[in-house]
Amino acid sequence: MAAEPPLPPPLLVDRDKEATAAQLKSELSRRTERSREQLSELLDWVLCAERPAAEALDWCRSLLAGGDKFEDFCQAVRSYDNATLCGLVWTANFVAYRCRTCGISPCMSLCAECFNQGEHAGHDFNMFRSQAGGACDCGDSNVMRESGFCKRHRVKSSSCVPTAPHDLLVMSELVIPRFIFYLIQYLRDGYSEPDSSSEKDIQKTLQALDPQISFLEDLTKMGGAMRTVLTQVLTNQQYYKDLCCAGSAESTSTKSHEKYLVALKGSGLAFPEEKQSSVSQELALGTSAIPVQEPAGANAPLAQSDSSDEEDQEDRPSVGKRKRVKLSTSAKDQSIMDVLKHKCFLEELLFWTVKYEFPQKMVTFLLNMLPDQEYKIAFTKTFVQHYAFIMKTLKKSHESDTMSNRIVHISVQLFSNEELARQVTEECQLLDIMVTVLLYMMESCLIKSELQDEENSLHVVVNCGEALLKNNTYWPLVSDFINILSHQSVAKKFLEDHGLLVTWMNFVSFFQGMNLNKRELNEHVEFESQTYYAAFAAELEACAQPMWGLLSHCKVRETQEYTRNVVRYCLEALQDWFDAINFVDEPAPNQVTFHLPLHRYYAMFLSKAVKCQEIDLDSVLPDQEMLMKLMVHPLLIQASLSEIHSNMWVRNGLQIKGQAMTYVQSHFCNSMIDPDIYLLQVCASKLDPDYFISSVFERFKVVDLLTMASQHQNTVLDSDHERSMLEGALTFLVILLSLRLHLGMTDDEILRAEMIAQLCMNDRTHSSLLDLIPESPNPKSGIMPGSCSFESVLSAVADFKAPVFEPGGSMQQGMYTPKGEVWDQEFDPVMVILRTVYRRDVQSAMDRYTAFLKQIGRCPGNPWPPYKKRSPLHPSYKGLMRLLHCKTLHIVLFTLLYKILMDHQNMSEHVLCMVLYLIELGLENYPEDDPCDEDIAGPDRCHDSWFPGSSLLCNMRHVINYVRVRVPDTAPEVRREQPASTSSDGHSSTHNSGTAQVFSLVAERRKKFQEIINRSNSEANQVVRPKTSALKWTAPGSTPQLTTVILEVKESMLSLLIKLHQKLSGKSDSYCPPWLGDPDCLVQADLSKYAHGDGVTAVERILLKAAKRSCLNKLSIDEVCRKAAPPVPPKKSSPTEKKTLDKEERRQKARERQQKLLAEFASRQKSFMETAMDVESPESDVAMEIAASEQQVSEPTYDCVICGQSGPSTEDRPIGLVVLLQASSVLGHRRKISEPKKLPTSEEEQIYLEGTCAAVHDVRLTILQRHFKDSSCLQSVSIGWEGGVYVQTCGHTLHIDCHKSYMESLRNDQVLPGFSVDKGEFTCPLCRQFANSVLPCFPGNNLERSPWQSHGHGTKNMRELIKEVEELQEQLGIFPVSISSETNLSKEMEAVMKDIKSATQKKYTDYSKTLGSPDNDFLFMYSVARTNLELELVHRGDHLCSGGASSAGKRSCLNQLFHVLAMHMRLYSIDAEYNPWKKLTQLLPKKGSQASDDERAEVPLLFRDVTSILLIQVLTMPQPLHREHFTCIVKVLYSLLYTQALVAVTIRLGAEDRATWRKSGAHKKSWEALLSFLISELSSGELYQEETEDVTKTSPVAWTSQSIEHHVQQFCLPFLRITTLLQHHLFGTDIPSCQCKERVGPPLTNENVSLPLQHSQNCGAGTGIFLLINASVIIIIRGHRFCLWGSVYLDAHGEEDRELRRGKPLYICKERYNVLEQQWVTHTFDHINKRWGPHYNGL
Repeated sequence: MAAEPPLPPPLLVDRDKEATAAQLKSELSRRTERSREQLSELLDWVLCAERPAAEALDWCRSLLAGGDKFEDFCQAVRSYDNATLCGLVWTANFVAYRCRTCGISPCMSLCAECFNQGEHAGHDFNMFRSQAGGACDCGDSNVMRESGFCKRHRVKSSSCVPTAPHDLLVMSELVIPRFIFYLIQYLRDGYSEPDSSSEKDIQKTLQALDPQISFLEDLTKMGGAMRTVLTQVLTNQQYYKDLCCAGSAESTSTKSHEKYLVALKGSGLAFPEEKQSSVSQELALGTSAIPVQEPAGANAPLAQSDSSDEEDQEDRPSVGKRKRVKLSTSAKDQSIMDVLKHKCFLEELLFWTVKYEFPQKMVTFLLNMLPDQEYKIAFTKTFVQHYAFIMKTLKKSHESDTMSNRIVHISVQLFSNEELARQVTEECQLLDIMVTVLLYMMESCLIKSELQDEENSLHVVVNCGEALLKNNTYWPLVSDFINILSHQSVAKKFLEDHGLLVTWMNFVSFFQGMNLNKRELNEHVEFESQTYYAAFAAELEACAQPMWGLLSHCKVRETQEYTRNVVRYCLEALQDWFDAINFVDEPAPNQVTFHLPLHRYYAMFLSKAVKCQEIDLDSVLPDQEMLMKLMVHPLLIQASLSEIHSNMWVRNGLQIKGQAMTYVQSHFCNSMIDPDIYLLQVCASKLDPDYFISSVFERFKVVDLLTMASQHQNTVLDSDHERSMLEGALTFLVILLSLRLHLGMTDDEILRAEMIAQLCMNDRTHSSLLDLIPESPNPKSGIMPGSCSFESVLSAVADFKAPVFEPGGSMQQGMYTPKGEVWDQEFDPVMVILRTVYRRDVQSAMDRYTAFLKQIGRCPGNPWPPYKKRSPLHPSYKGLMRLLHCKTLHIVLFTLLYKILMDHQNMSEHVLCMVLYLIELGLENYPEDDPCDEDIAGPDRCHDSWFPGSSLLCNMRHVINYVRVRVPDTAPEVRREQPASTSSDGHSSTHNSGTAQVFSLVAERRKKFQEIINRSNSEANQVVRPKTSALKWTAPGSTPQLTTVILEVKESMLSLLIKLHQKLSGKSDSYCPPWLGDPDCLVQADLSKYAHGDGVTAVERILLKAAKRSCLNKLSIDEVCRKAAPPVPPKKSSPTEKKTLDKEERRQKARERQQKLLAEFASRQKSFMETAMDVESPESDVAMEIAASEQQVSEPTYDCVICGQSGPSTEDRPIGLVVLLQASSVLGHRRKISEPKKLPTSEEEQIYLEGTCAAVHDVRLTILQRHFKDSSCLQSVSIGWEGGVYVQTCGHTLHIDCHKSYMESLRNDQVLPGFSVDKGEFTCPLCRQFANSVLPCFPGNNLERSPWQSHGHGTKNMRELIKEVEELQEQLGIFPVSISSETNLSKEMEAVMKDIKSATQKKYTDYSKTLGSPDNDFLFMYSVARTNLELELVHRGDHLCSGGASSAGKRSCLNQLFHVLAMHMRLYSIDAEYNPWKKLTQLLPKKGSQASDDERAEVPLLFRDVTSILLIQVLTMPQPLHREHFTCIVKVLYSLLYTQALVAVTIRLGAEDRATWRKSGAHKKSWEALLSFLISELSSGELYQEETEDVTKTSPVAWTSQSIEHHVQQFCLPFLRITTLLQHHLFGTDIPSCQCKERVGPPLTNENVSLPLQHSQNCGAGTGIFLLINASVIIIIRGHRFCLWGSVYLDAHGEEDRELRRGKPLYICKERYNVLEQQWVTHTFDHINKRWGPHYNGL
């Protein structure tokens, strides 16, 4: 039962909090004992568990302030802030900065304020969104250079800030310890061991504690003085002892103490309830007997603490035998094994932080304290003390991702500081603890390795399927380890500690051979495991990155000892591994693992030893037998890569290809394939070359193929895989012999080679190049991204291609492309092959190389990969070149040349290319001391059946006469060669001809291996080893029947090359030695002309090099050339070969047919594009135009793109144009001024719409409606400036009934990409352009042809025409037949009119004061015509010059639109009384004033919009309209417009000017007379009286006749342009040109708080252009759909940075902005952007 809450002390009864606090403070400053007791009693009462948290906090605030206001107290404490660090703590998603130029630690980060106040101009910095959270390092000289500090933290403030007076903080020192104890009790009480029900309770506890932790956080923000008090409280052991241990009397605190003890139970590593980790390390290393006695210099072994018996009996026998290894840690380290013991508040607070899985608030509080140096050290030590406990909690956690981020948030602040890391390493055994904890962590997920000897293997590996690996749970611990290894002083400690190295190699060996792949031979694997992701990530992060960290400290000669230590323990671990998996000499078949971290550690430290530390290579190499073992598994991986690419592993699913790609991918290659190849190069340079070469061909399973017979039996490989495997083997040898990455290239040369390889595959952006170039993963080593060397090498090898922009083109980015001289001299196909993830990239590089050669006119044919001269080998690896001068390789090369010449199956151009490359490598890397020319090879000198010696130069000219081969009975050689083999002559020759060549490679290899084993092994092992190898090789005996046959060859390599030259060039006697014509060419051979070319050039280059190196070769070549033409290859007789030939021929023919079809299709497509889609040509405009002019007699015909029928549009079966109707506000956003508006970036700035076209017209209509009759107002202006409907077409037509069935089929279609069929949306069936309606085409032979048409032109005078127009207008009441009767055409016209209305919102169509007035519809209809004409004008660039915008030539549908509008407008009769025509053309008598007063007057003609009157007149006249009548209307209206223009001028004139003009104009004939007349007429009214005041203010300038004339022109031009366009569409006339411009700019909005959808409706009539600031992306909203457009901001390299991932500075790209503006103005978003999707109002 809970104890009664204590009574309040009597002191409180009559006083408030402030007074109490003030009294206590004054007594405390007098240091009376009673006051302390009083305060203690008061705190007992305040900080009681039953007290509401808010009240307790109020009391604490009052007490701390000691009677003052808490805010004033905070202010006072802050004034004594002596902190020199910023230390601002942030959580995930906070935007921070990192400057690599100023950073010492790669983890350095700055808050925005410190960054902006520092000087980082020109530095390599970036902005980033924090993933795990962090803290600002400004002011910390251990982490960053002082030059990068901001102004605030550059000053060492501690010197000039006074110390806080004692009485200011006297209360704090007494209250805070009690408050923290109160918090700890809360944490103790609230905790229960996690299970599903208690997790919610834990969350509740944390929520309840929120205000208390926030209070502590507020205290830390008061600055250095308060942090000092907090540090003192948190680290004082006495406070902790007094409060936590003295509370045993009270039952509540006793209970909480018990809970605390229960929680502590599992905090050590050795915890009886957890069976999987026992007291000392059980390292599953099979038979590895790691010496228990300590190496010199290590501390005493860790004493084994008592553990229960049950723990020793492992309850997981599947893991195999485990050896217990005692760690070299001092006795102090016992702390991580045992239960934690806490001595101060800080330790227990961290303990609960871990227990509660790092709640964000607690983490922030603990980090906010870090600027206090004393706290930082204490906290770091506490963190290390709890490290094992953190690992155990992390493993159990359900939210391991969040927890990992929070752990790293803390640890990165502690371990990035070298001084601190060194101190903790020395005082707290940080390295021991980290390695031990990592080992324990991995121990929980070990399984038995199935590599090699599945039954008896004693090796254990991590199980990649476990959550620990799959979810990267180990990441925070590994990341900390990498972080501390980046400090030299810490890494030195690690490399000197032998015990630690042993333990670390044990840890690495857990990953050796993980994720084993077994080849599926029968059925496809059922479930494709994706564990390989986890395996590659684990090797990279847990093994490779620490390795790079260590390597970065082994760069100088003084560090030799460290490298020797690592190499020694690495070799020991490898030997243990070979023993554990029972490996002898043959790997188990059909198995491969890509994970050999021990091999890679060994390789990389060897490389560093030779490259940087001048260590003699032989001194760190093992014996020959170990080297033979070392090469097996890396070689197996290379062969398996080839098998995977040959589709031999296809039954294992796609994941195996994924592994092969990841192994060579840029982030992994320098930790995987590069060390593997280097290790193989080392083995090759030290082992017998014949043994190595035969091993390669045996691993690649192509030994049986290397026979000179035309047929063979391959026991281990299907014939369809032979070619690609042979290509793989030869390519591997070329890479092995050519690659110099670790054999002598400098870092800059490596960077250059890597960069060229990537650029040759494809043009690259700067960021992708940075990403693709492998750099050692440890950021402190090697090439830093963005470092000087990267930029300088890039500018040396590549040219920058700035992005190109075409409207409608794709968004291009700035690219780098190789310079011409790079293609010419540095293109290295070998490097490209090594670095390609996809095989197609090799082809891409070759295609680009070919294109370059064609461009400079160097190579007309099909060039071969060029031969590139290699950088010199480091002397330690000279032995590698012996591979090129060994008989086994020469036999292989000779055999392959012969097979290619004789057209044997499975030979390819690639094989020949690689063979020639190897020969050339051999000629280039020739041992100087070889006395080649003196060695005359006679039969007596031959010490075996093939070649006389190992020199390639001698062997090239050696003639081989006969070869004995084993062939199947069916082979053609059996019948052909039989007589030769029986003759004695034949037999005597066979002495020279290499018997049993089929097995010679294998036999050679076995022999060498046996010799070495016998030399180096004890008796015991001799018995075992030959037996296993004998067992393995009984298999080939069971092959089909083979017969031995003798082949007559009589060729040397040189003669074969010359014959190949003839074969490749297709001419006999094609090779003529160049030295015959130019004897000097051998002395100074100009090889540059042979640098690029096809196979013929390659052969010529090799022959020239061979002749140049040896005069005997030259003679041999001359002799071969003198002999007759080569023998014709034997005819293929066997049916299988015929079949292959037929297959090849068939393939070739099929290819040709396909090419022909494709070419035909391309030409068709081109012609279609020219005719149907021609956007530019204005002729098509006229062709598509279905003009309703009088001249047109023949009826237009249309093609339906659905049914394909041609014909006219009829009343019964109308044809329609495919159109897109969309509301547009483009016109409304026009402004007179050309200055673009600024995008607002804060709440205060706004874009106001005044001054825009829409605002001006709105104001005009409102004023008219205020003074005049509503219906008259609605016919005096146009609307549609905002939300007007724009109609555009792709120009394709279809029957309306066909369209309906098309829509039905779309409705039934399940997959609908990005548009809504229910809203009538579809894509044009022909060109796939987006559309949403069909506009009916009016039949050509209209019944309404009136007798007016027959009248001749040009004969009538103006009066007659005016009269005719008037008569025509009076016929308006009579409906034409076609409209009154319901036809299909009229129905469709009504339907399309509905579509036009529904395309925009109601607010854009409803301007009448009376609801549902027909005037609204009338106004809307003629405004649609106005909108489309005005928009066409905008698209033409606001002028009618022929050079207007390209979109000006677009197909127009205005003619059809006018028909639809006219038909509907004629349904509204205009009262003859209100018809403006009579007013314009006749003098009408003035009406009496009998009209009622409430009825307002009509709008006077001078106030009416003339263009609107024109459209009303044209659209309400009977159709088709005659040209002469149209001209008549225009002339009449023009005179009205001219008068309006002059009236506008008179209003602007001052009173004096008006009087002057009135007098001077009276006697002239031109416009001046009219002006004078107007002034005198209008002076009688009130017009001028109202204006005088305003005018004098606005126009002080004197008006001249020129300025008046100019003003009138500007006033009339818009009308004239519209008139011209209208005439062009109605009558097909040409457009005369005139010029003037208005500015149109898109309303680009930044997505701030606003609701984008609502905004797109209000501002853009459904079209919105938004900039997502945090992603730097433009998003387009069109109605219910949206799409990502791209970015208008690019970095310095012309690249987008979507989501701001790179965080480099971005600049606006004018060209892209113009493209965006162009697409908005021309309404082409729907057509150009393809990836639309519905937004479901969720943006």
